[in-house]
Amino acid sequence: MLRQLGWGAAVLAAGPRLLAAGGAAAEKKPNVLLIIADDQTWRDSGCYGHPDVKTPHIDRLAAQGMRFTHCFTATAMCAPTRQQLYTGVFPVRNGAYPNHSKVYPGTRSMVHHLKALGYRVGLVGKTHFGPPDAFPFETVAAKQMREFLSRDPRQPFCLVYCSHSPHLPWNAGDASAYDPGQLTLPPYLVDTPETRRALCKYYAEITDFDREVGECMKHVADAGAQDDTLFIYTSEQGAQFPHGKWTCYDVGLRTALVIRWPAKVKAGSTTDAMVQYVDVVPTLIEAAGGDPAAIDTGRPDAKGNRGFDGKSFLGVLLGRNRAHRFLVYGAHTTRGIIAGSECYPIRSVRSDRYKYIRNLNHETAFHNTLIASEKTYWPSWLQKAKTDPAAARLVEMYARRPAEEFYDLATDPWELKNLADAPAEADRKAALSKELDAWMAQQGDQGNETEMKARERQGRADDQPRKDKKAARAGRKAK
Repeated sequence: MLRQLGWGAAVLAAGPRLLAAGGAAAEKKPNVLLIIADDQTWRDSGCYGHPDVKTPHIDRLAAQGMRFTHCFTATAMCAPTRQQLYTGVFPVRNGAYPNHSKVYPGTRSMVHHLKALGYRVGLVGKTHFGPPDAFPFETVAAKQMREFLSRDPRQPFCLVYCSHSPHLPWNAGDASAYDPGQLTLPPYLVDTPETRRALCKYYAEITDFDREVGECMKHVADAGAQDDTLFIYTSEQGAQFPHGKWTCYDVGLRTALVIRWPAKVKAGSTTDAMVQYVDVVPTLIEAAGGDPAAIDTGRPDAKGNRGFDGKSFLGVLLGRNRAHRFLVYGAHTTRGIIAGSECYPIRSVRSDRYKYIRNLNHETAFHNTLIASEKTYWPSWLQKAKTDPAAARLVEMYARRPAEEFYDLATDPWELKNLADAPAEADRKAALSKELDAWMAQQGDQGNETEMKARERQGRADDQPRKDKKAARAGRKAK
């Protein structure tokens, strides 16, 4: 069955080293700079093979470090994504599973864990988490970055730089640098002039975000810390297009991850090892000489375990292991999102080849702000769907979904051909369905019942208000 689910190759590749620890940490604790985009689809940069998007700084970073091809968040929304990243605990278990939500009181984050290892831990930009005592970052203004990085060379730093780009409204960057008529559209998008114009604005904002990446790289170099810094770029969840954000498809859950660590990580390397955002903090702890297994996250799972859901992939980063996870998981809740369906929970599990999605309340239609707004490209999709069967199918797939979806990602990487009813896939689907049941039980996830409690977890009071990006750009630039 392992081979049926696409795990066999990973087992053979990893060999007996799979269960080995990542190895001894470096004598000197590395600095950490983690830069996070805001709603950037994983493939939308040059180093990930996108034919149109211009990202010279991200591409340079990838040439100097390791590029992960199979990194995943568990939820394609901002608050759940960031809080699982910072805590190493999946969203339902930590409490931040709807958007605009907070973790449970007593939850501990990377700030607590790295401070205990001697770090100063700061954050620039977007927060989107709560309560404050779970995430006691030192607040660092963009213009204070240089001071923070060079404050005390004897103390290692961890700085999280959170951009507001390329989140809507896509008003940063130069959209005229992209020709709408020359763009290559992925097959999950309906090709209309409105879609192409939206992509130009989105791509322009990615290029503007890439400028921020370059500035962060320069600040680290200017502080004389480049050789001692574990520099991480990640794209967060997918952009606000159908099949991306607010879904459990790969376009939503899959995320770019590039890590540079001079003299430790092989420059220009690529790994297909499957990792999740919950694995990042355990990796940083091990790289800093700590023991991830000894950490108390402040949140018990259904069995009373208070440790991480994630596990360190330091062995992958240092080239010692070729595989990490055999399965990655996803969960989405629409309850409480802007113009969202009242109750539309989605859960998923993925191996290296197959994806199983369960839509727990599939009888109702899927809604979100993208569909509700008349100001997006969505009305042009509806208009084209009246005369174009292919467009009609894409619209129907997004708004109306079956109870189960099953995809062979080797032959259908865009997840457009549902094989849930195919007799040849029955055993594989059943095996992944069982794995999903086990994960939900471990997380204390009761499906529809958990969905209906989502509003209890929300609290906009601790969210950082979004500013118009044109007004905020000068403040975001480090001076």
